[in-house]
Amino acid sequence: MAKTHYVRTTLSFLFILTLLVAGCGQAAPSGQGGGKLEGTITISGAFALYPMMVRWGEEFKKLYPDVKFDISAGGAGKGMSDALAGAVDIGMVSREIYPEEEQKGAFWVPVTRDAVFVSINQKNPVWEDLRRKGVTQDAFIDIYITGKITTWGQVVGRPEVTNPIHVFTRSDACGAADAWAKYLGNKKQENLKGVAVYGDPGLLDAVVKDPLGIGYNNLNYIFDAQTGQPVAGAVIVPIDADGNGQADPAETYASKKEAMDAVATGRYPSPPARDLNLVTKGKPTGLTKAFIAWILTDGQKYVDEVGYIALVKSKLDAASQKLD
Repeated sequence: MAKTHYVRTTLSFLFILTLLVAGCGQAAPSGQGGGKLEGTITISGAFALYPMMVRWGEEFKKLYPDVKFDISAGGAGKGMSDALAGAVDIGMVSREIYPEEEQKGAFWVPVTRDAVFVSINQKNPVWEDLRRKGVTQDAFIDIYITGKITTWGQVVGRPEVTNPIHVFTRSDACGAADAWAKYLGNKKQENLKGVAVYGDPGLLDAVVKDPLGIGYNNLNYIFDAQTGQPVAGAVIVPIDADGNGQADPAETYASKKEAMDAVATGRYPSPPARDLNLVTKGKPTGLTKAFIAWILTDGQKYVDEVGYIALVKSKLDAASQKLD
């Protein structure tokens, strides 16, 4: 009997020890490092949000080494379609979410803010005029929508300059084109004229290679990450928002910091300034929810560092409540 009692006691001890060890491996609450979160999060979509998402993935992985990320850029349209089709866990969408997309199950939260800037080649024949005068909204409409303005001389009131404007736009469904088109008379991407080029990097490259080119780029693509200056070969066209015929200091952005300050303080027009969103098919759960919850809280400390504009606290709080 004594032997039997010993065996039962030993088995009971081992069973309790097993439970204690297993309990140590439970996932930590969202936002706490060192837990047992694991798995792969797949993400696709907006070029505008891609650099920020890569950084968020890197920082989250430091907290949870067993979490892996598969992140790809392909435009906001791809992010939305991939999310709704269940092809990815999260879609990056750099535009507003349409009612018909919500009806299909799109759940979304804003996570940061960005803006689209007009880019031209630094060797543009009338760059000095553009830098001094800026370009009005009406002039941009006649370049990109109506096609009434076709030469650079027309833009700055110098008829003797007959160099044609080489207009470039995006070929992929994207938030940048959506925001730019909205600014030009509440139009849509398909209303934008120009040679269609794929992706933010591709559009900027087309402008850098063409002294007569004009395009539009998200903040983190038009500015060099290392220097904070516009990418070599490109410059930003000031928007003459008040229509006074000159580019005021508040409308001229020679550095990334100046551009970010303009967006953050509301001095830059909206659109093309806009919120960037994450989309899932239905309300997220598990690992995906934990990651998004972290982005809305602890992850926000990396926003300014990467070159994005933080959302106001009330909007972040509302997004967190929506997630719960």
